[in-house]
Amino acid sequence: MRLRENAARIRPVIVKEFRQIRRDKVSLAILLLIPAFLMFMIGYALNFDVKHVKLAFYDLDKTSASREFQRTFLNSEYFESAGPLGAYRDIDAMLGSGAARAVIVIPPDFAKDLLADKNVPLQVIIDGADSNTGTIALGYITSVIQTYSSKLTADFLDKNGMLPYQPVELRPNIWYNPELASPKFLVPGFIGFILMLSAVVSTALSVVREKEHGTMEQLTLSPLNTLEIIIGKTVPHLVNSLTSSVFVLLMARWLFGVPIRGEIIWLYSGIMLFLLAALGQGMLISVFANTQEVAFMMSVLSSILPTFLLSGLVFPIKSMPLALQVLSNVTPTKFFIIILRDVMLKGLGPWAFWRELVYLAAFAAVTLGFSAVKMARQRNAA
Repeated sequence: MRLRENAARIRPVIVKEFRQIRRDKVSLAILLLIPAFLMFMIGYALNFDVKHVKLAFYDLDKTSASREFQRTFLNSEYFESAGPLGAYRDIDAMLGSGAARAVIVIPPDFAKDLLADKNVPLQVIIDGADSNTGTIALGYITSVIQTYSSKLTADFLDKNGMLPYQPVELRPNIWYNPELASPKFLVPGFIGFILMLSAVVSTALSVVREKEHGTMEQLTLSPLNTLEIIIGKTVPHLVNSLTSSVFVLLMARWLFGVPIRGEIIWLYSGIMLFLLAALGQGMLISVFANTQEVAFMMSVLSSILPTFLLSGLVFPIKSMPLALQVLSNVTPTKFFIIILRDVMLKGLGPWAFWRELVYLAAFAAVTLGFSAVKMARQRNAA
């Protein structure tokens, strides 16, 4: 009976909040359109896959063997020709201008030494200004040269009537992301970032807007208790954020090929707890901020920076200094991303991420509870 009475008192607040959201086109865009737009833009813009590396050759041999060697690089999608070099001094200009990311110097006796079964030293010069691209390009070049050398070794053994012998044969078997495609790793993180930003900003702005218009004061003077006010203000944003989550998950599947291998119920258990944590953070901001500008700034700073820097979205947490690893534990997105990757990529259930679920539930309880206490004090002071 008591529960029914509480629901009856909260219902008008929820209805009023839905109407306010529908009338406020900016809030509606933040909740529904901005998440989809961000998913589209970030998903295509941020990609760690390096392809079409501009590669130049300084060929001092100029034989069919040296040209065939060059083709082994240029026949793949990972390299494209930056043009031949006429002199060694041109290498500096080529790399300095960005016309090439790497240069391979083929020695003058390349074909002759290969026919004589001699070792052929190759000089590889990499543009290290972009360390990420340089490291990946060096890995690609090393892989191509190893494959080329293995073929020559096999030909040499066959020519001398010997069977190829490889003491250890590598047979890689990559699980969960066989293509090692960076979107499948990054997109679950984008989902957490986008939902966090939209939920925190929309909740904080909604409550502060009521403060500015004076309608929040009417709510505080109503018979509703503080917890009922918070529930009435957060439920509409929870519903809209859940709707946004459907959009971004569909975009992740259709645009970026990110599967959902686990059970939907476990996925949405994590999403629900994460959104409650995000709404709690937004509500906490709203009880301290008195203008929409301040609320927006606090929401963005508390959402974007921790999510990008401390959640494991881009930078591995294990590679951070110990102090930052500890600090990352205050970021709910860190734990939500773990849940998303476990469910979407690995197909795991709650036995694998129950600690993350507990953390999100605790974060939501603490932020919503502290918001209720702070709001109750403000009501008593008024």
